[in-house]
This record gives sequence, structure tokens and C-alpha cells, in this order.
Amino acid sequence: MKRILTGMFACLLLAACSGSEQPPAPQAVPVKAITVANQSIPNVIELPGRVEPVRVAEVRARVTGIVQERLYEEGTNVSAGQPLFRIDPRELRAAYAQTQASLERARATAANAKAVVERYRPLVAEDAISRQEYDAALAASREADANVAQIRAQLQAASLQLGYTTVRAPIAGRAGRAQVTEGALVSQPEGTLMTRIEQISPVYVSFAQSASEVLALRRAVAAGEIELDENDRVEVRLTFSDGTEYPIPGHIDFRGFSVDQQTGTVELRAEFANPSGLLLPGEFVRAQIFAGQVSQGIAVPQRAVTLNEDGGSVFVIDEKGQAAPRPVKLGAMVDGRWIIESGLKAGDVVIISNLQKIQPGAPVQRIKDAANGKAPAKNADSKAR
Repeated sequence: MKRILTGMFACLLLAACSGSEQPPAPQAVPVKAITVANQSIPNVIELPGRVEPVRVAEVRARVTGIVQERLYEEGTNVSAGQPLFRIDPRELRAAYAQTQASLERARATAANAKAVVERYRPLVAEDAISRQEYDAALAASREADANVAQIRAQLQAASLQLGYTTVRAPIAGRAGRAQVTEGALVSQPEGTLMTRIEQISPVYVSFAQSASEVLALRRAVAAGEIELDENDRVEVRLTFSDGTEYPIPGHIDFRGFSVDQQTGTVELRAEFANPSGLLLPGEFVRAQIFAGQVSQGIAVPQRAVTLNEDGGSVFVIDEKGQAAPRPVKLGAMVDGRWIIESGLKAGDVVIISNLQKIQPGAPVQRIKDAANGKAPAKNADSKAR
């Protein structure tokens, strides 16, 4: 019995000793990091925009008649003057022929009146006829000439109307869907719409920027916080709704000088080359407007930022060598780098690797200094990618 009690006491003593041992300290996670520094970065303004054609022409009926034929393929490019529709010309041809016959009759009358004047001229000199008769013949001749001129103008008008039976493209561009079909009655007084032609190379993209943002930008430029391009050219880049970027940059070509009273915005417009027709009129896009350079800005690589509902966050290395989450306000992303509007300052050390292995408060070990955050140059690759 004594042996059993002694064994139990030894087991309890061993268990007590083992329970008093501290758990091993967690190992530091090796990470790469960058030291944040103030630098010159693009001043990027993100705005929604809508694509607009440079020119739009509405093709409308200029004569009344029945549409005989559509002469173009819908949705294709047409040249200026190309026939688009044919309207039944038979009625206008008959009117033209009738006016032409009236002109011939008026010419014959004018020729006869002129001949009478020529016969009367020597007679009035010999007092064979009265001066009154001669004046009456001269007036009749002039009236006949005026009648010829009037009917000639009517014939020209009839010729124009006959020419309008072939409806032609007023400008070059892409012709849209036909608004009338063969057999439809079109009206000249109502100006029946037949189709539209849009010029989409180049194209315009229109934006609306709040007046307060415009005022803030002007103040920043005046204070020297933002440096504009020497040529005053403002570059614009577009992003489609699926997130892909349009490969050809454009430039602002129009700035409004008044504020819309209803929306409180100022109109902006950019022009883009559109050789492949990727930009379609009416399409909504996202624009990045590069309005100069911010002299004291901050940017970090895209992989350093974790996106969330409130915006974004990064991990920084604190004084204890631990990972500390830091919420940041994100600006635009340019060439693989997020522009940070607030939340970081110069000297902060931002972790850019092994983010999936890091927990808040976990010890980390900086294994290699990455290149300090560089300004997201427009055509330079990021070294931290």
C-alpha cells in the first residue's frame, strides 16, 4: 500500500511540474517590406464618362413618296454622298417633265415677243406705228423673258426634288439601323427620319466633375502642391466595365467655364482615337484623368493592399517588430501601385509579402529591403511586382 501511495504522489508531482512550463514563443514570419517615402506621383482623378460620336447626322426625307429600296447594309461604314435609300421618283419625274414643257412654251412666247419688237423698231422710227404700240410690244417681250426665268427656276427646283429621291449620306461614318422599310411612306413636311450616321473615329468621352473638386484642384495648383504639364495637356485613360483598360490614351480637349445649376458640376470632354471601333457611342466607361503631379505623395505596390468594404488596409511593422494592420484611404491605381490618400506617412514600413501568413500582432522578420516606393511612372514597370 505504501508503494502505491508513493507512486501516485510521484505522478502528481510530475504533472504539476509539466503544467508550469511556458508555451514556446511563436516564430517570426519572414517578410519583405518597403519604407514609405514622399515622392512625386500623378494626381489622378477618377470619373465616370460616356462615349459620344464626334459627329452625328440624321438622315431625313426631303421629298414625299414611297420608299422603293434600301441601298446600304445596316451597321456598316458609308462614305459621304453614298446612296442609302431610293424613293419612288415617277411622280416627281412627271412634274419635272411638265415644268420642262412649260419652259419650252415660255421660251417660244418670249422669242415671238422679241421678234415683234424687232419688227416694230424701224416702223416707229418712220412713224408707221405709234410709240404706244411699240412700248406695249417691248413690255410684252420683257414679260415673256421674266416668265422664262421664273419657269427655269421652277425647273431647277423640280430637278432638286427629283434628285432627293435618291437619299445620300451627308457625312462619312457608320450608318445605323434603318428607321423605315421598303413600301413605307415618307414625308417631306414631317422630315421622316430614315437612319442616323455617326462618326466614331475619333470619339469624345464626356465627364462631369463637381465644382468643389475643380476649386480644390485650382487651389492646389496655386499653392504649388500640384504641378501641371508644361503644355497644359491633361492625359486621360479609360477602363471598360469589365475592368480591362483601353490601350490608347486621350487628352482633355474641352473644359466648361460654367457650373450646371442642377447638378453642381463642370463639363469636361476628352478626345480618343478609335481605329478599331472598340469605343461605342453611349457606352459608359471609367476614366483616370492625370491632372499634373503631386509633389509630396505616397504610393505602395498593389500586392501590399488588402481590399475590404471600408476601402483598404496594409500591414506595417511597428516598434516591437510585430505586424500591425493600418486602414488606408485609397486613390487610383496606376501601373500596379495604389496611390494612398491618407493612412500612411513617410517612414512607415509596409509589408509586401507573406500577407496570408500574418496575423495582427504576429512577430515578423524583415528579410530583405525592397526598393522604396517609387512614383507610379506612366510607362515604367514597378520593381516591387
